[in-house]
Amino acid sequence: MKKLMLCLFVAFGIAACSLGNDDLPNVNCGTNAELPFTGIPLLCTYSVKTLPSTPTALVINSQEKLETYFTKHESTCPASGDLNIDFSKNFIIGIFAGAKPTNGYAIKMTSIVENNCEIVINFYEKAPLTGENVTQTPTYPSDFIVIPKTSKGILFNRTNESPDNIVIGTFNAGCTGADCQNFFQINDFNILKFLNVKAGMYDFGQYQYTAKTKRSEYTLFLKTVPAEILALKGQTKTYGTPDSAGQGGVYFELRQGTSITKIYIDNNDTADQSAEVKAFKKAVKDKITSLK
Repeated sequence: MKKLMLCLFVAFGIAACSLGNDDLPNVNCGTNAELPFTGIPLLCTYSVKTLPSTPTALVINSQEKLETYFTKHESTCPASGDLNIDFSKNFIIGIFAGAKPTNGYAIKMTSIVENNCEIVINFYEKAPLTGENVTQTPTYPSDFIVIPKTSKGILFNRTNESPDNIVIGTFNAGCTGADCQNFFQINDFNILKFLNVKAGMYDFGQYQYTAKTKRSEYTLFLKTVPAEILALKGQTKTYGTPDSAGQGGVYFELRQGTSITKIYIDNNDTADQSAEVKAFKKAVKDKITSLK
């Protein structure tokens, strides 16, 4: 991996970054392959003991290491559940953007590739958007994932991505089972499958997720959204009375810049659903089926 755009200090105690390494010996590391990972809401149940003021990365390979940097507390996320990491098989990776002067900043790991020599974690950062409501309180953006245990060096590569995304889901308060409610986030760089989503609890920052790299899905699926739903920019609307009789419904959320639009559509065809909305409801269900 040559000329990484940003190198982060790794507090795990191993060198894991490289800048402008054109002068290094030419080593054949083989081809890159996607590495699966799981996003975790670590800060729902742990707090950082010392917030880093500069960009920092952590590679945590044991419960002891976790407790060195974090303090466990009562969960602040009603639906997140217990966080149990098997460190005999996995590492936790955490990245911190450092101290920021206001809210509105974020940092996010998006995809991972590995070869015979190293693992490269791609990430992007977001600054406050034009028109975004910010408070003059320092923040410390962070993100946490779980990857398979490894002895390879870990590199961090900054990319440019848009945080705009779509969340689609099918819900039914009466259903049971781990794969009962299906919710996915579609970006232009990956697709997230949220795990064990609870009925009515659609704050997706509190759920674990699995990630799959796939480009341009957001742009493509946005073309299927009816004009009447796009016109609701920033509003919440319900079509029919979804789940009123156990029939469930379809969920759609569109985040564009500072605007968040949320739509609930009854599984039953109701009088307030136009032909376009009914067709879109089917498109959402078909997309979910293809992503399972």
